[in-house]
Amino acid sequence: MNKLLNLNLWRGYLAVALFAMAALSCTNHTKPNKETIAKKPNVVIILADDLGWGDVGFNGCTDIPTPNLDALASDGVIFTSGYASHSYCGPSRSGLLTGKYQARFGCGNNLSKDLDGPQGLPTNETFISNVLKEDGYNTCAIGKWHLGDSIQFWPTQRGFDDWYGFTGGARNYWGQSWDKKSLPWHLIRRNGEPVPLEEQGYLTDDFTNEAINYIDDYTKSDKPFFMYLAYNAPHAPIQATKEYLNKTEHIENGKRAAYGGLVVGMDEGIGKVIAKLKEAGEYENTLFFFYSDNGGHGSGTRQEPYRGRKGNLFEGGIRVPFLMTWPAGLKGGKQYHKPIVAYDIFTTILGATQINYSKSADLDGTNLLPYVKGKVNNEPHDKIFWRYSDGLGYAVRKGDYKLVKEEVRQELFLFNMKTDSLEQFNLAAAMPEKLNELKADYTEWNKGNINNLWPDAHPEHVYKEKAIRERAIKAACGGENKKPNQY
Repeated sequence: MNKLLNLNLWRGYLAVALFAMAALSCTNHTKPNKETIAKKPNVVIILADDLGWGDVGFNGCTDIPTPNLDALASDGVIFTSGYASHSYCGPSRSGLLTGKYQARFGCGNNLSKDLDGPQGLPTNETFISNVLKEDGYNTCAIGKWHLGDSIQFWPTQRGFDDWYGFTGGARNYWGQSWDKKSLPWHLIRRNGEPVPLEEQGYLTDDFTNEAINYIDDYTKSDKPFFMYLAYNAPHAPIQATKEYLNKTEHIENGKRAAYGGLVVGMDEGIGKVIAKLKEAGEYENTLFFFYSDNGGHGSGTRQEPYRGRKGNLFEGGIRVPFLMTWPAGLKGGKQYHKPIVAYDIFTTILGATQINYSKSADLDGTNLLPYVKGKVNNEPHDKIFWRYSDGLGYAVRKGDYKLVKEEVRQELFLFNMKTDSLEQFNLAAAMPEKLNELKADYTEWNKGNINNLWPDAHPEHVYKEKAIRERAIKAACGGENKKPNQY
């Protein structure tokens, strides 16, 4: 009898324990609880490609709908003076993922298709993915890479457990390659293996679906994850589905409407990724960054009110849509107006995850969390530098002033960014001492840099743009000194 009683008691205890375990398992991936929020945050970097400053609603865009990005921004902090680390694609990504000025390790220009032998970001440089993986994170890279095509430079060799995307700088959105020479750059690969064309659709949707599937797989693990979701939208070629183009059919300018379709596709994809994170109970404890690798490419993009575009160092080439959101760790609904730069993402991730990185002193970024929380009131950076083509063009932002050497204009510019953020009034002649001060700052900083590891194709584009500009100006004033009978 006692044995039976003991057995029944044991069964009762077991039932209670199993019920408790079942109840716990039901809540693990529904909504965040105290235990979920207490663990290290997931980290998601979403990168747009050639997106103009004025092409998102949270920066005032009214014609291209970006409701999902706008909602993400309202939950976080909008950086109104957020800068890319470079004015074009590959170097910008080098700075982002290493947290360092890319000129320090020779990656200040895009890879060249015309050179034999391997090219890529030096393998002795540490990526944020390396650091997070070593700390126990699951890591994945999805989308455009543009940091090396040979195997030793692939994401799977740079701290990413999983990879879906292509290694080049641009590609067709419908799975077609432009030419045989570029084929390796354009192949869609999953962990290095080519993905058959029949398994591909519209590229932006493919990247979104891959991210959603990864989140589904992640919920089976107790480890936090890091996702680098690098859309190649809205980079050329300008290709979008009819579904997305229907959302921009009210735009009369054809180039703007077509370009807007790419932005809509990316925004809707981001909305699906966020919805999946909410469904999995992971949204609250995910640290998001969204920004563009550089300014808009000019075909339907809008950098206004800023001067310039992708490829130059006026504000339109480097000031980009930029936000940070972390619902569990950061109060939303804010704007931060002091200059910050993409290098800060690496250092801010270290702060949020409380990782003690042994090489943190070698980074060029700043942990932004104390600044956006109002605990630190000074400027995140005393100076910010940019350089392309080994100094053919460069810029310095120091306090209220900005120095620009832009090859497309072949002159030095000095602007007071506090009173002239649109860069309309050149103070170089009026303030020679300030001009020389910033030139000396650049010269001193540049001593720690090296020449680029491969030739830069960018000057060709600069000179072409310069020639087009000069022809237009000359044509506009060509009749000024002619007599009436000469027309």
